Amino acid sequence: MWRRIIYHPEVNYALRQTLVLCLPVALGWLFGDLQKGLLFSLVPACCNIAGLDTPHKRFFKRLIVGGTLFATGSFLVQLLTAWAIPLPLVLLVLPLLVGVTGEISPLHGRLLPGTLIAAIFTLSLIGRMPLWVPPLLYIGGTLWYGAFNGFWFWLWKEQPMRETLSLLYRELADYCDAKYSLLTQLTDPETALPPLLARQQKAVDLINTCYQQMHMLSANRDNSHKHLTRAFQVALDLQEHIAVSLHQPEEVQKLVEQSHAEAVIRWNANIISARLRRLADAILYHQIPPRFEMEKPLGALEKIARQHPDNPVGHFCFYHFSRIARVLRTQRPLYTRDLMADRQRRLPLLAALRSYLSWRSAALRTAARFAVMLMFGSALALFFNLPKPYWILMTILFVSQNGYSATRVRIQHRALGTFAGLLIAAASLRFAVPESIALLFMLVITLTSYLVTRKYYGWSMIGFTVTAVYSLQLLALNGAEFLLPRMLDTLMGCLIAFGGMIWLWPQWQSGLLRSNAHDALETYQDALRLLLGSEQSPEKLAYQRVRVNQAHNALFNSLNQASSEPGFNTQYLKDMRMWVTHSQFIVEHINAMTILAREHTMLTPALAERYLQSCEIALQRCQQRLMYDGPGSDSNILEAPENFNEGPVTIVEQHVKRILQHLNVMHTLSSLAWSQRPHHGRWLSALKPKS
Repeated sequence: MWRRIIYHPEVNYALRQTLVLCLPVALGWLFGDLQKGLLFSLVPACCNIAGLDTPHKRFFKRLIVGGTLFATGSFLVQLLTAWAIPLPLVLLVLPLLVGVTGEISPLHGRLLPGTLIAAIFTLSLIGRMPLWVPPLLYIGGTLWYGAFNGFWFWLWKEQPMRETLSLLYRELADYCDAKYSLLTQLTDPETALPPLLARQQKAVDLINTCYQQMHMLSANRDNSHKHLTRAFQVALDLQEHIAVSLHQPEEVQKLVEQSHAEAVIRWNANIISARLRRLADAILYHQIPPRFEMEKPLGALEKIARQHPDNPVGHFCFYHFSRIARVLRTQRPLYTRDLMADRQRRLPLLAALRSYLSWRSAALRTAARFAVMLMFGSALALFFNLPKPYWILMTILFVSQNGYSATRVRIQHRALGTFAGLLIAAASLRFAVPESIALLFMLVITLTSYLVTRKYYGWSMIGFTVTAVYSLQLLALNGAEFLLPRMLDTLMGCLIAFGGMIWLWPQWQSGLLRSNAHDALETYQDALRLLLGSEQSPEKLAYQRVRVNQAHNALFNSLNQASSEPGFNTQYLKDMRMWVTHSQFIVEHINAMTILAREHTMLTPALAERYLQSCEIALQRCQQRLMYDGPGSDSNILEAPENFNEGPVTIVEQHVKRILQHLNVMHTLSSLAWSQRPHHGRWLSALKPKS
């Protein structure tokens, strides 16, 4: 029971965040200087938003860079305001200077909002302490944050990787259940496939996270991580075999009517999903799972396959379930991959600066968006003579996310959570509570808020608002005076962030759909060149298969986010959803062909070359249709793919033929979809950075 509590992801995260915040407050209270303890505890907020608690092989180097940026931002804000330079001008320039970090790498890009939070919080300290104290406060707070988190990660070694792997195994279990519970419902792809696509999307997102953690920790070179590396390789094998589909609903229906295959297939799938959930718990809670066997269900499935030799469904299910059972029984991957092939590239500073100075740079547009929003917020505060403009500015930074949909949800949660928290704080301030009881009360609320913040941000904001009011009450005895201004400042900050996300160089996902679709087709082409070419290295095939899944996942994510954006074309997104559905079919065929390439002779060189040429022609026709804006599809300069009707058809040929069929449908859908896409897609897609 104790192991399940302490290793639980939310509990472990909440304990770490609560202790790093509350220990300075406790020490300050014990030594009679509660004010400095409360101020010191606010630095971890900058470190959290900057991602400095991310386990990394350059963990302490990132802490030094982060602390230096925090101190520099704090010093510049104090110095420039002391020289009577207007605050809106200062906040316009500072994000543009620090924004180059986003061009170095996505992880470095998180240093921008952290630095801005440090600079804005310094506004509340101007005039209360000497110029050099806030920078030292940030340097000392960052060192404390790094030392505590370094000790925590040493104490709970491998826990971040274990949490991600556990979530991945659970998602694969849910995907397996969802897929085979819809066994007889796949005749209508529009209703049956969206739940499967959502499951597949979550699994691929977690695989991407695992790859990033492997890279950041250099896990393949660290012997202490070998068992987790093996568990990840096993998960990739499982995802390969679970994600493939036969896509012959008429054959499935025929086999179900002629035998009890549906019950047997679901029996096998339920055993596999139960085992995956057991392994997820074993990984997370440092347990050794019991031995795994599933001979009886596999035997029943093999019997059905022998009784119906002409039906491919039984053979298909037995083949993939037997491979899954072998992996689960041995807990070893079918073959070894190069997990470091999917590396995150980090640009040197000078190269990043050259790239940053182009308007195609997403980092520059993000920094410019922050700069304009903060300039407008500070100008608005000066116009209305607001005494504490930093609450508006901090709200802008806290609610601003990467996309429109995420920002809108965060704004709703923060505004409602703040309002509810202020009501609770207003009621509780009427009671005279001793300082020690108030601090204990704040500790409990902080721990509870961190327990739910990653899943329920709005509920956690209620607790954080209450602790913020009580912090001001303990510091200056003016918590009650803070209630109404905080609510107004929060609403103004949310409105500015919402307006900035809509009008300041927005990254509309509906405008990026075409570019993401083009990228996905390129990865499909690279995969087919490997699968039907002369070189079929298992490592290269495995890496390309992951790239195919990642590219399709980026396209699927764009489609989901585009559906919630304002002013989108409903018919356009409906056609695009069907286009993405056929793209998913191609991904699953590539998954199946990758497995076959390791275990079977594929095709004769001449036949493989002919099929590859037909696939490339079909892919180029789709890519041409993506780039051509005119009506109709008569502009194709390439011939239609060749038909192969002679000779027996192998399993690999069946997959290739179905890929060609899906590409033909996707080309037709493109002719309908691109002519009616949203207007903002025409110019926003041109701003997408080149890969």
